[in-house]
Amino acid sequence: MSAASDRARYYLERSVPELQLFSRLALFTPAEITAIARKRSDFEHVLNSNGSTPRDYIRYATYEMNLDALRKKRCKRLGVKGRVGEQQWSGQRTVFFIFERGVKKFPGEKGLWNEYISFCTQARANKKLAKVFTAVLRLRPRDWAMWVRAAKYYAEVQGDIGTARSYLQRGLRFCPEERRLWIEYARLEMGYLGKLAARRRILGLEGREEKTEEEQGSEDVIALPEISAEDMRGDEMKGVEEVDVNALVRLKDAPAYTGAIPMAIFDAGMKQFGDEVGFAVQFFELVALYESVPAAKTVLEHIHNRIQSAGPESAELVVCEAILHTFGIETTSAEFPAALSASLGTLKRGTLHLPAAEHARLGERAVQYLATCLQHDGELDEGIQQVLEASIARHARLVDTGSSGRHEQLDVLADSLAHEGRIAAAGVLRAIATSQTAT
Repeated sequence: MSAASDRARYYLERSVPELQLFSRLALFTPAEITAIARKRSDFEHVLNSNGSTPRDYIRYATYEMNLDALRKKRCKRLGVKGRVGEQQWSGQRTVFFIFERGVKKFPGEKGLWNEYISFCTQARANKKLAKVFTAVLRLRPRDWAMWVRAAKYYAEVQGDIGTARSYLQRGLRFCPEERRLWIEYARLEMGYLGKLAARRRILGLEGREEKTEEEQGSEDVIALPEISAEDMRGDEMKGVEEVDVNALVRLKDAPAYTGAIPMAIFDAGMKQFGDEVGFAVQFFELVALYESVPAAKTVLEHIHNRIQSAGPESAELVVCEAILHTFGIETTSAEFPAALSASLGTLKRGTLHLPAAEHARLGERAVQYLATCLQHDGELDEGIQQVLEASIARHARLVDTGSSGRHEQLDVLADSLAHEGRIAAAGVLRAIATSQTAT
């Protein structure tokens, strides 16, 4: 016990200059400083005992984060600025030090690593975070979610698509059997294509031809600032002046822009999973979320063709084909009625030709697809809206409801859509279910 007390005393002595600074700047009263010292003493004695847990380190770090937030507020109120107010106070360093001690003592504790990563992200400590990701993935190379988290950070926060790809590619070497990692890699690439397409639209480059043959080329990676929905709603030209316009023009025919990378990921995944239709459908449904990406339909057609060659016709194949008919076509355009007619014809053919065992799955997937079309009901022609509602009701009857009613089954399907993030489509199904209950 004396060794634990000596270690606690050592760490407490390190914080004495900070407490003296608090007193000299009058940021805290003498009573508050005493309370801070006592609280730190309690934490240090717990951490240096044999019975400490990862949760104790998280609680201590949280306390120091809150103390730092209070210190900043009082510095601002008292007008304390510059070196004295900021650089001499090592609030962030204290929290880093606590987490470093924690992960050293409990290297296999994922929750502690996650808290450490969250703090580094919040503090914008990019160099520190790079070291943390390296350390945790060296210890936990089979943790597919950590590879995804690292990739998302570099893609979404740093805008570094190259490093993000590197993390996911290394993750797939360690976790090739984890299909969610393959899907997340596809999500990264489709999101990147969406950002490139948005930049081209903002700059008015869609349809612009290259000036010379020498300008054409393959550029798989172009470092671009992140563009989000918030950017599009606000100052749409923010950061655009930093983009190489000629590079975006040349990119139109590059493999990175024509969907070659997502298709390569899909092909490699199908090889890994033995042409499993379930994986192909997951991939198809992900890509179908990116209607604004010019290459998305090409990728979807590639997936559909692979599903066709993988085995006999199935409910999933029928619905994928139905989606392709309307994909990328605005519901208010003149082309939509004909596309919808072809789509409904595909679903009807599936109902007639598929075995009865496939009908429930066909009905479920068809209802979810049609609800996605109907989510724009405020913009739809009244006749098209009625056709979609009738089709949803008809396909809902294919689903095996057991003892529950059709409206209850629609609620179940709505919950599934909501879980996938398609909130508008889920609301459509719930509204139809409510109307059926009322009648």
